[in-house]
Amino acid sequence: MIELMVAIALLVIAVLPIGYSIASERVLARSYYERAVAMEIVDGEMEVLLAGDWRNFSPGTQDYAIHANAATNLADGKFLLTIESGKVRLEWRPDEKHHGGPVVREAVVK
Repeated sequence: MIELMVAIALLVIAVLPIGYSIASERVLARSYYERAVAMEIVDGEMEVLLAGDWRNFSPGTQDYAIHANAATNLADGKFLLTIESGKVRLEWRPDEKHHGGPVVREAVVK
């Protein structure tokens, strides 16, 4: 009986860290995926803005409506557009941690 208990204890000691590692890698992979999606969206929308669409917005910081269907794959967050004299900045800010972190693109305009 003691041998059986020792064998079970060794098995638990070996399997629990592996299970935790798999769970944490799953969170990390989802974070990388959401960051990649956010970067693609921000880059695409920034191209549209730099093509002249930034003139349709007033100076200051405001929410920016995204037209990409891929935004449904993102965690809750918001896209912010900031227009200052000579600069356009578009960023995505997730509401919670571990969702890729903020993605920011900034450009100088004339």
